[in-house]
Amino acid sequence: MDSNTIKNNILAKKSFLCIGLDTDLTKIPSHLLADEDPMFAFNKAIIDATKDLCVSYKINTAFYEAQGLKGWQSMIKTLAYIPKDIFTIADAKRGDIGNTSTQYAKAFFETMDFDSITVAPYMGADSVQPFLAFDGKWAIVLGLTSNEGAYDFQYTSSEGEKLFEKVIKKVASWGHEDNLMFVIGATKAAQLKDIRTMIPNHFLLIPGVGTQGGSLQEVCINGMNDRIGLLVNVSRQIIYAGNESDFAQKAREEASQIQQEMSTYLS
Repeated sequence: MDSNTIKNNILAKKSFLCIGLDTDLTKIPSHLLADEDPMFAFNKAIIDATKDLCVSYKINTAFYEAQGLKGWQSMIKTLAYIPKDIFTIADAKRGDIGNTSTQYAKAFFETMDFDSITVAPYMGADSVQPFLAFDGKWAIVLGLTSNEGAYDFQYTSSEGEKLFEKVIKKVASWGHEDNLMFVIGATKAAQLKDIRTMIPNHFLLIPGVGTQGGSLQEVCINGMNDRIGLLVNVSRQIIYAGNESDFAQKAREEASQIQQEMSTYLS
């Protein structure tokens, strides 16, 4: 899926919402636990209720890996159930020496057929470039994250340049606007405007709106470009909006509110 397709989907749905399927068996409605595959049953209901309101689903692989083989099977079933016109993200944060990254890329792009995968760039070019070698697939590289620990390393300076700035500039030279995105936390809105000047045309995956306290308005003001250029991820606020038998409807209501606000920034 290329950037023009993503943009057209955004305009058609008046939404740049990415819904995170961070499916935790300890948080899903208890009645689903009797199902043969509780994780997939939960995800299926969420997808059915929200697929017309979002342009992307992000599957956080840790929640599935924690359940062993059954979790992997639930993840694969979930991926297959997502409509093909919706952009899929494996939130796996992979990144290793070149031959290992190549195997990760094959696993997520060929075996499982995700559209994209999140990648940690700490090990440098040879750990990222294997993910950029697949036509129609994307590496979504960690640029500036929303967690408190971001201040441990990402803001350290050398010769007047912060580490996250150096990473974004360097990584941008390894790919192009149709195979490379960056993760920029919504809670870092003060830096987002400057980041946008560094990478004016790339899509940005923005987590941190909602439960983590990021402002959608600030993200749009500072991060939107002439191709929209944003996928804003919301996970817990949507998928755990309800915990009774009407949980999917509650999720839809929450997603609809966010989509409606997004539509105002697209008009």
